[in-house]
Parts: sequence; structure tokens; C-alpha cells
Amino acid sequence: MTSFELLKETELIQRILEGETALYEILIRRYNPGLYKTGRSYNYNHEDTQDLMQDTFVDAYKSLEQFEGRSDFKTWLIRIMMNHCYRKRRKAAFKNEIAKDINDNSAPMFTGFDNDTGKMVQNNELGRVIEDALGRLPFDYRIVFSLREMNGLNVSETAGLLEITEANVKVRLNRAKTMLRNEIEKMYAPSEIFEFNLIYCDAIVHRVMEKIKLL
Repeated sequence: MTSFELLKETELIQRILEGETALYEILIRRYNPGLYKTGRSYNYNHEDTQDLMQDTFVDAYKSLEQFEGRSDFKTWLIRIMMNHCYRKRRKAAFKNEIAKDINDNSAPMFTGFDNDTGKMVQNNELGRVIEDALGRLPFDYRIVFSLREMNGLNVSETAGLLEITEANVKVRLNRAKTMLRNEIEKMYAPSEIFEFNLIYCDAIVHRVMEKIKLL
């Protein structure tokens, strides 16, 4: 499938809709890491996050004809994932912490890093410390940090997904950075937090493609 990996999303989607279902695997592999980071930002564990990812990819496949391209596919997919996460939170009666911050002195949180996402976290113990630190943030800040710093969405895309103003995105991101900076600034790049290890990628691909075959 390597020869297809350079195809643009619009062409991939069109060919999938025309019956080349196997090409959906490319989209799954491409967006596994982003969905994983989104699920973990809701404080779901590894297993629950994978279940939510599977549901998201299956639902996205079933709704592929409805994708109109007004936002990019990544944003559309994350929105579906967030809806699944939100519904699961409601069912489990999780309480959403609400916090506000009026200061916006946005500054880059991480400096001097090589943003090579292929460099995986080697120190598992320290990795857990970082995950725990991010997990203690109020949800409003944690999800903004995930979408902006870890998934690479811009301010407008983030505001649209969360249904808040762009100013609020900047405020919450700045506050999240302030909370985390002392612990992780000199340790890891944001893309390395909650990294979806490649050893799990094949499993998700298999699960989703098997579900699709049954549709």
C-alpha cells in the first residue's frame, strides 16, 4: 500500500467512496496518533481510548459521503472523536471542571526541540509523570493544549471544535502552558506526550477494517 500513501486526502476519500475500501487503512494509520492524544486528554485509559478510536473510525467511514471538505479531514475526524469522548463522559457521570483565566501572554512553551515525532519516549516512568501532570489540569485547559500543541490544529480550528472564541483558545492555551512549563519544558516536545506507539497501530487498523467488512 506504500504507493498510495502519498495520495491527497480528497483523492483517497473519493477512491474509497468508489469502492476501494482497503485504502481506508491509510487514513486510519495517518490519524491514529491524533485520535489517541485526544482520547487521553479526556483522561481515558489506553484501552478505553482505543475503543473510542475504533468507534470514531467506523463512524467516519459510514459518514464519509457527508464529508464536504469545508474543514480538513483531520479536524472533521477529531470532532467525531470528541463527540464519542463527550458521550462517554456523560454516561460515566464525569464532572467537567470549569476554569477561567483573563491573562493572555502567549509564548512558545517548548524551545530548542527537534519536532521529530519518530523519537519515542524512552523513559516510561518519566512519561507517566508527564501524563499525570497533564491529566491534573482542568479539562478546559487540557483539551485546548491537546488540540493546539499535540494535534497541531490552529486557533480557528480549535475554537470551532470547542465552540469557544479564538480569544478563549489563546487564554486557555497560555494557562495550560503555565501549569505545565516547569515540569516538562526541558524534557519533551509536545508531540511525544501520550505518543501512540506504532506497535498499537496495526491492532487498531485490523479492528476497524474488520468492523467495516461487516457493514
